[in-house]
Amino acid sequence: MKFKELGKTGALIPTIGMGTWKLGDGGQGGTLALKEGFRLGAKFVDTAEMYGTEHLVGKALIGEKEVFVATKVSPHHLSYDDVIRSCERSLKELGIRQIDLYQVHWPNKSIPIKETMRAMERLVDEGKIKYIGVSNFDIAEFEEAQAALSANEIVSNQVEYSVLVRDPETSGLLDYCKSNKITLIAYSPLVRGALRDRRYMDFVKILSEIGKEHDATDSQIALSWLLSKEQVVAVPKAGRIEHIRENVASADINLDADEIERIGKVAMRFKHNSVAGPFHNIMKRSSLPWSIHEMLPGNWKKGPH
Repeated sequence: MKFKELGKTGALIPTIGMGTWKLGDGGQGGTLALKEGFRLGAKFVDTAEMYGTEHLVGKALIGEKEVFVATKVSPHHLSYDDVIRSCERSLKELGIRQIDLYQVHWPNKSIPIKETMRAMERLVDEGKIKYIGVSNFDIAEFEEAQAALSANEIVSNQVEYSVLVRDPETSGLLDYCKSNKITLIAYSPLVRGALRDRRYMDFVKILSEIGKEHDATDSQIALSWLLSKEQVVAVPKAGRIEHIRENVASADINLDADEIERIGKVAMRFKHNSVAGPFHNIMKRSSLPWSIHEMLPGNWKKGPH
């Protein structure tokens, strides 16, 4: 396993972590898959209040040491008191005393970011969280959040990024993170299985051709391409044990500069929508989607990434 520095903290985290959105706990999935990931060195797990998987992560953490645990506060819980309550609930679900990385899951324009960040700094002061992160923030939103902090820096921004979803590049976010030493945590780094779509058959052939040179699969090459970016780490979903093993092995593949450039250029010919699609900006501008989401029975744990 390879490691990268988290922001400017000096702390090193695995370049491949494990995501838990829609993670079940049946068969070879869930806690068994997470345990296998930990055994192989992927001691970085990402969850969220809204996923409803913190308790599964907590089960997997039993008996484990030095696992970097990241979770997120829901966008409808960003008021000062709600942030504190959400953190305490997450600590209980995870069965730990301190969350390594606590992230604002989505911006919510109806709640002042200063109020949210004031609560985050209190949690740092109390030792309940170690580092502050955000998720799904653009550059302006990130800078507003950072300006709201008095004594801490935001160390990461978790956004969708993959060989086919290149928004962090076109928006300038990737360059911004590189210039400011902010870790970009890539979610859905395998495009939610879209590489199996017939539309991308020609592109997958190229990934497979390069994979033969490295004794690797096309998915491993897609992950390795992503990890070649300086500030980027990835959290593919921890679905099945065989997938965990494949994902972890991708961290040790070294693509050369020509391969990286070839993959990037060819991939740009294709277009794949981000997980939020056309609703991305709507969700950021109003608290309504989160308010409705919270009111639906059982749905507060099943929100969008």
